[in-house]
Amino acid sequence: MKNQNNLYEFERKLIKQGYKYIAGVDEVGRGPLAAGVLACACILNLDKHIEGIDDSKKLSENKRLKLVPLIQENALAYAYGYVNENEIDDINIYQASKLAMTRAVNNLKIKPDYLLIDAMTLDLDISQESIIKGDTKSIGIAAASILAKVKRDEIMGKFDVIYPGYGFKRHKGYPTKQHIEQLKKLKPCKIHRLSYKPVQEARLIQQRLDLGGSE
Repeated sequence: MKNQNNLYEFERKLIKQGYKYIAGVDEVGRGPLAAGVLACACILNLDKHIEGIDDSKKLSENKRLKLVPLIQENALAYAYGYVNENEIDDINIYQASKLAMTRAVNNLKIKPDYLLIDAMTLDLDISQESIIKGDTKSIGIAAASILAKVKRDEIMGKFDVIYPGYGFKRHKGYPTKQHIEQLKKLKPCKIHRLSYKPVQEARLIQQRLDLGGSE
């Protein structure tokens, strides 16, 4: 597969330079109105080829689910970092994304000697490169994007049971039309990001209704 071979170019260059433990780092969950942002850091064993790895957004849910155990079994190390909705409200989503990535890297059982990061730089004493659309250009970042996406989807499936009615299992907290409608009807729950405008607007609607007004 020519396209997948191209995904190894960054890693191969770094190996030639003497780096051994190259971690791809990516996050998922900037856009949702609910729950946290989740990052993954993944150090692949580059001697083992895993067929089908690509940017998680380009893969079907079924394909992602099949790839997860293959990535986990063949990776030298992988770890997650999570920043919850309260932290996002406190420090903003950009800083929360950086923090989630930093936590993921720090949680690795093997300390990487180089980081390939999707469109971000981290305040870590590790050599690194920020790659725009990195999940389409680096095999490590692509693998991390798959692990992060599937893990966050699992979390949202659990929240769907705890907070029924919002449809978290379907839209994963993203501001879909259905989510916005249910948000206005049910008012925000504990995992909604209160600093996000649609959530603030839904709270105002509920406050007016509580005071006997109308939408």
